[in-house]
Amino acid sequence: MKILLVEDEEDLSTIVKRGLHKSGYAVDQAYDGEEALDYYKVNAYDVIVLDINLPELDGLEVLQYIRQKDKETKILILSARNAIEERVKGLDLGANDYLTKPFDFLELEARIRTLSRITYIQQGNELTCGGLRLNMSTKMVSYHEHSLPLTKKEFAILEYLMLLKGQVISAARLINHTSESNAEIFPDTLKYHIHAIKKKLVEAHCEKELISNVRGRGYKIEEALE
Repeated sequence: MKILLVEDEEDLSTIVKRGLHKSGYAVDQAYDGEEALDYYKVNAYDVIVLDINLPELDGLEVLQYIRQKDKETKILILSARNAIEERVKGLDLGANDYLTKPFDFLELEARIRTLSRITYIQQGNELTCGGLRLNMSTKMVSYHEHSLPLTKKEFAILEYLMLLKGQVISAARLINHTSESNAEIFPDTLKYHIHAIKKKLVEAHCEKELISNVRGRGYKIEEALE
């Protein structure tokens, strides 16, 4: 999944991005309100982590702009302002959640997972498809009793496919939601990762074709018919 992290404290932004990277998220960083909107206008994000105290444009102004255009993208306010009226204002403007600084990274990550479950209408942290299991919290993947040792990129691709199980996802959308905006990822590279996931499924004794290439449209994962 892809996150826009809007935080003007560069050290904190770097620490948070590093932690999210380790968990397999693609992260774009913006350091002021105007840069945040520039990223938002040209990319699709699963979750936006938005500080309130920002240069150029205040975080609440950024939130208000996004909500005038988009009611769906999940937004988590991250701020040192802990007065109850500030929380209420942020929530009233359309934020989905509010976390005050200082915070524990594990709590931030848990709240991001919760927002992603709301986005994709999932229950719990485990995604399943025909014997295939993916745990969004532990980052473990298995097919029945066989563990699948996926790379971070392979995990991100499989996770996004499973979040949208049964839907055809275009290559462009799949690349966008699993890669940072400055990364040069091409359709052939995506094909390589998909092939690697399929190969590991076969090695785990999966005889079903769970991931299919829908010619001219993209990729889809679904439980194979018996």
